[in-house]
Amino acid sequence: MRGGGPESGGALDRLIQLLARLPGLGPRSARRVALHLLKTRESLMMPLADAMAAALRDVRSCARCGNLDTVDPCALCRDPGRDDTVVCVVEGVADLWAIERSGAFRGRYHVLGGHLSALDGIGPEDLRIAALVERMAAPVREVILALNATVDGQTTAHYVADRLANRGVAVSRLAHGVPVGGELDHLDDGTLMAALRARRQD
Repeated sequence: MRGGGPESGGALDRLIQLLARLPGLGPRSARRVALHLLKTRESLMMPLADAMAAALRDVRSCARCGNLDTVDPCALCRDPGRDDTVVCVVEGVADLWAIERSGAFRGRYHVLGGHLSALDGIGPEDLRIAALVERMAAPVREVILALNATVDGQTTAHYVADRLANRGVAVSRLAHGVPVGGELDHLDDGTLMAALRARRQD
């Protein structure tokens, strides 16, 4: 095993290499995680392995909205208490989960699966944009574009808005600007510009 310490078996090296590929983990952090797992084989490592095997076997993408669940359609799509007239469009499942945690939205979702990116070769056909357009029928009356406030995110929002034009639905976007509790001198120029453009009267 590279990075100091005695040579270990291939299984441990493989574990560290795979852990290092996870977001936020480098080789050093991966070694610490691997050692912790091995120290807690019964209480953590074995249950984690079982959970990962179950997730690999059972978790799937919802054919309707793109969320992850063990049922298809997912629990959110099957919930009769949600508002069918509003669809919130997000880039990824993590964004859907973030909005859902807030408790501020009770409509339906649509996960695009990413954003347009010429540099990465990601075009409209690589995203679930056509599936979104197909959903634009009664009773949908509004689509909220909750895409990231990046150049690629906003480019994607513009493209989706164009595709939804003449579909008989209102298209809105999340407000961008000063966060609650934020101080003006700590904000970047882009955030301040967006806040000024999105200003409203009291």
